[in-house]
Amino acid sequence: MVTLYAAMLVKIMHEAGLPAGVVNTVQGAGETAGKALTEHKAIKAIAFVGESRTGSEIMKQGADSLKRVHFELGGKNPVIVFDDADLDRALDAVVFMIYSLNGERCTSSSRLLIQKSISAEFVEKVKARVAGLNVGHPLNPATEVGPLIHEQHREKVASYFDIAKEDGATIAIGGNKSDLDGKGCYVEPTLFTNASNSMRIAQEEIFGPVLTVIEFENEAEAVEIANGVRYGLAAYIWTGDSGRSIRLGRDLDAGMIWVNSENNRHLPSPFGGMKASGIGRDGGGYSFDFYMETKNVCIATNDHAIPQLAKS
Repeated sequence: MVTLYAAMLVKIMHEAGLPAGVVNTVQGAGETAGKALTEHKAIKAIAFVGESRTGSEIMKQGADSLKRVHFELGGKNPVIVFDDADLDRALDAVVFMIYSLNGERCTSSSRLLIQKSISAEFVEKVKARVAGLNVGHPLNPATEVGPLIHEQHREKVASYFDIAKEDGATIAIGGNKSDLDGKGCYVEPTLFTNASNSMRIAQEEIFGPVLTVIEFENEAEAVEIANGVRYGLAAYIWTGDSGRSIRLGRDLDAGMIWVNSENNRHLPSPFGGMKASGIGRDGGGYSFDFYMETKNVCIATNDHAIPQLAKS
């Protein structure tokens, strides 16, 4: 279906008058058609959005021809809630940023880092909200959580339910596959509690409506946990302390940080991540930099003195 959309988009572009050859589609699997593109000497640059492991393979394949690469890859983003935050607004943001779009969003805040002093009460409120989510048909305006993109992906997401239990976490709510009238790649919106940052559910990108709760004592521990993953795409901070927000903005290993906000994007601002979350930035003028070469041309406007060597 995605390839059909891409082909239709290019057809529309051509019908609108875009010259032939400016935009093309190449149909095929990444292992064959994709590899042919990434290894071809005539192609100077590759931009890719997807899984970090795939980005690594693309980088290897393009290395011999010194291709430049632009990657927007995975994330395991923390939302950090301190006890001095506006907890009602934080609750709204925590639920929205993982369960909207079925959790299939690179900037989803899939780890809830919650200060221990408020953890029990706050997590109970999250649990109640998860229980009330409207799971349904994606074309129904009332639906809040729809099906996942593919049956294979549903199996991957569902595999973490057993992984969580094996590692010692608790499934506070959800944790099952489901369907809608016998159809659809659905999983129940799920909340993991009693988790530590070393568990797979805290380290690996699940990419579904699944939230992992991890407690912290203080600011230093929150930063340590937040940075303790291979990814560095986004982070969300909820606090009433402006000094703390500045410190965390400095110390968190993330390309994008929101303070007292969900992912509320200003499109010209830079979009992209650190570490295994990508290379480069999109957004506004940043989107053009990757596709351009900077050239320095120096022109003498008068007869300046030129150093003379070996002149008798």
